Amino acid sequence: MIHQLADCMNPNIPDSTNIWQFCVIFPNCKIGENCNICANVLIENDVVIGNNVTIKCGVQIWDGITIDDNVMIGSNVTFTNDMYPRSKNSDWKLLETKVSKGATIGAGSTILPGITIGERAFVAAGAVVTKDVPAGELWMGNPAKFYRKVDF
Repeated sequence: MIHQLADCMNPNIPDSTNIWQFCVIFPNCKIGENCNICANVLIENDVVIGNNVTIKCGVQIWDGITIDDNVMIGSNVTFTNDMYPRSKNSDWKLLETKVSKGATIGAGSTILPGITIGERAFVAAGAVVTKDVPAGELWMGNPAKFYRKVDF
């Protein structure tokens, strides 16, 4: 389902994926089966999103970001892809970010560019992630730090 108020320029959205109102979906991104892309989400061209992914409201997914299967992205998560952004900078360097299978990123978190979030890792709401998060760990705070192993 693609909501009539979404600007979905991608002709390859699977029928099992929902794109809700006020989303902007660029033509060359790859979005998997059974995803739920909530209202006010922007997805650029050089993005790969796996199957069974939930992206809550107010998230922008910039070029260079890969989200594996079964990932949950909370509302208003902020991704970045440029470590030193400047207006009208033609020399900027894209840094790729990966969110691995089964990970969760809590609402309002900020993910710096070039980060890998490991399988089944959990980033708590409001965390500012400045370095890789290993698989199966809960990280929280600003800057985000290891809190404990997760088994849920």
